Amino acid sequence: MSNNFYNHHTAVIDNDVIIGDKTKIWHFSHILSQSIVGKNCSIGQNVVIGPEVNIGNGCKIQNNVSIYKGVSIEDDVFLGPSCVFTNVINPRAFIERKDEFKPTMVKKGSSIGANATIICGVTIGEYAIVGAGSVVTKDVPAYSVVLGNPAAFYAYTSKNGEILNENLKSKTTGKAFLLKDGEIVEND
Repeated sequence: MSNNFYNHHTAVIDNDVIIGDKTKIWHFSHILSQSIVGKNCSIGQNVVIGPEVNIGNGCKIQNNVSIYKGVSIEDDVFLGPSCVFTNVINPRAFIERKDEFKPTMVKKGSSIGANATIICGVTIGEYAIVGAGSVVTKDVPAYSVVLGNPAAFYAYTSKNGEILNENLKSKTTGKAFLLKDGEIVEND
């Protein structure tokens, strides 16, 4: 384990985890066994990661987020306060279903808003945005913005998070974009 990261004295970090350089782990958070947290991450207050979870580089995980086994977070992902991940479709307190965990993937550069719920077994595509309070029950395509319960397509977004209108122009700057090979790119 590297010593080039910051952890608040109330944080609990199990012995067999890897924490990347310049990562900050704040109050009352717990990084469980066999988890990996990348470089330059910010882990907010009261966050639980693991066991056996991989967090990419440059991620920002806000307060009160729990990331359980079966969830993978790629680089540069933003997880808003109190967003929720599940790992079993039909949990029961009296039945152990650890062998039924469904993998969930959050791809590079995507953002999940505050209080959103991500049902296990889905993939959040690269640079996608899940709106605050949304409930994601199916895959979210790359560069898509989804809202609601259940979450539904609202618009496309640029890599920088600009919301695009139906003509793929930024609603704030008017800059034009193209959808090319599943990626939103600037129209030069």
